[in-house]
Amino acid sequence: MNFLRNLLAAIMGTLIALGIFFVMFFIFVSILSNTEDAVSIKQNSVLELQLQQPISDYLGDNELDPFTSIFEQSQGLDEILNAIAVAKDDGDIKGISLNNNFILAGLAQTQAIRRALGDFKSSGKFIYAYADFYTQKDYYLASIADSVFINPVGGLDFKGLSSEVLFFKDLQEKSGIKMEVIRHGKYKSAVEPFIANEMSDANRTQIKELIGSLWNSMLADISDGRQIRPQDLNRIADTLGGRTPDFAVQSGLIDEVAFYDEYEAALKQAVDSVVDKDLNVVILADYVIRSNKKITKSGEDKVAVVFAQGEIIYGEGGPDVIGQGIITEAIREARDDEKVKAIVLRVNSPGGSALTSDIIWREIELAKAKKPVVVSMGNVAASGGYYIAVGADKIFAEPTTITGSIGVFGAVPNITGLAKDIGINAEQVGTNTNSVDYSLFEPMTDTFRTVVQESIESTYETFLDRVAQGRNISVAEADSLAQGRVWSGVDAQRLGLVDSLGNLEDAIAEAANMAEIKEYGIKKFPKYKSGFERFIEDLSGASTKAKENLIEEEIGSKAYALLKQVKTALDQEGVQARMPFVLDIK
Repeated sequence: MNFLRNLLAAIMGTLIALGIFFVMFFIFVSILSNTEDAVSIKQNSVLELQLQQPISDYLGDNELDPFTSIFEQSQGLDEILNAIAVAKDDGDIKGISLNNNFILAGLAQTQAIRRALGDFKSSGKFIYAYADFYTQKDYYLASIADSVFINPVGGLDFKGLSSEVLFFKDLQEKSGIKMEVIRHGKYKSAVEPFIANEMSDANRTQIKELIGSLWNSMLADISDGRQIRPQDLNRIADTLGGRTPDFAVQSGLIDEVAFYDEYEAALKQAVDSVVDKDLNVVILADYVIRSNKKITKSGEDKVAVVFAQGEIIYGEGGPDVIGQGIITEAIREARDDEKVKAIVLRVNSPGGSALTSDIIWREIELAKAKKPVVVSMGNVAASGGYYIAVGADKIFAEPTTITGSIGVFGAVPNITGLAKDIGINAEQVGTNTNSVDYSLFEPMTDTFRTVVQESIESTYETFLDRVAQGRNISVAEADSLAQGRVWSGVDAQRLGLVDSLGNLEDAIAEAANMAEIKEYGIKKFPKYKSGFERFIEDLSGASTKAKENLIEEEIGSKAYALLKQVKTALDQEGVQARMPFVLDIK
């Protein structure tokens, strides 16, 4: 019986393997034939931007990999911006259509795309936007368009920003599972949900001021795009003056109420197309194949761009997490490459392991001794994200970047209450006074808490020293800006935590200027696993991302966000330099 069962399993395994092989073979042949010529872009075409996949700063694709992007479940900001830049000078592209986005990007990423679209408009080409429903971030992007359309039964969310923080103190007491917290910094409220039932005044103050600054940056851009004064935009938000299509038109937020076929007719008119003919539309994914072959910057000399994105962990790292392994190797490679004359570190991280942050900081110091190093901050470069940035020669942030959060904490899970309730008793035996490790099943001892507190204080002092050295200020001045407080890019520049407001292109231009080079190409680091390797991992069930996507699909995005927040807290090891709260801006 066992023999027949094993034989059947072997036959099934072989059939599955052969099936996968043939599928991959046909995909491979299809990809090889997918050249620039296969992407048919006719004259008088409209580039359609539907940004409905999660946007990462960088995917790390290898241009020589035939499976590049075919298995991706996200879009690269660098590719989107490059496509818009190429389309600006592409004679076949007459305009851009922003269509029903529900954009899955951070605010700074959205601002970067919006700025690129503004540059596209400077060529004299048009941008139209259409949606059945505009979220605030969608409308912020669409407000750069020449004309903004909305479905007659659609809606527009324009009411100002808000943020929600969940607290778990009562849940811990009821469940018997708690987080033992040691922290430094009155604003370091990453752990506040585990030690309180309500928001502290300090945390409420920083969140209110932060989202206020972000909102003001958005209003300034929308005001410029729509020619509506910021105070009038605030009045519209306060009165929900854009909640229906008719109200949105009356308030000046929307230009025209139209069904999609009517929107298509407007696009045809904009490209001087015959009404009864099909509109020539090229989707972004297809256009990227063309734009990736167009080099907007070239030269023997290079500016290296090292992308550091995700939480900071101790280890190798990957596309979604920053580890000292991949990042330090990328910085060293850029440092030792004679063709690379300057380095730009692109940071998009809420922080994490303080140890890993310091290891990366040291690598930046070594690189800076050989060539200029400039930092470009994305959506967030806070706590450990600021730690790895602070040693650079110059720091650029978007106005809507969230940064600062100079502070550290430790959080250790403890299940003493639960263990007692269900009848578990743990006994320890050791050779020395402190040889027994901390136990989940026993209350934290005063000795252990003292040792951890010493580590927290030592790490905080080191962090302050790195900030003082990098920003050329005293430790006391650094401390006055620290305590875990977070700032917008605008406020960070005002306080001297960053040098200039600008995007990645601005940082690259400044790095080239510091290196005294005028003609240069861009070299991106690091390179991650190929699309094919990641696809095989997904098939084998080895991909953490694939498992996370499956869980999120089963329990829903809101429940998954809560689960991930708790899991992140439980998984933290060592002293953390992490953003002070989970920021859910709506």
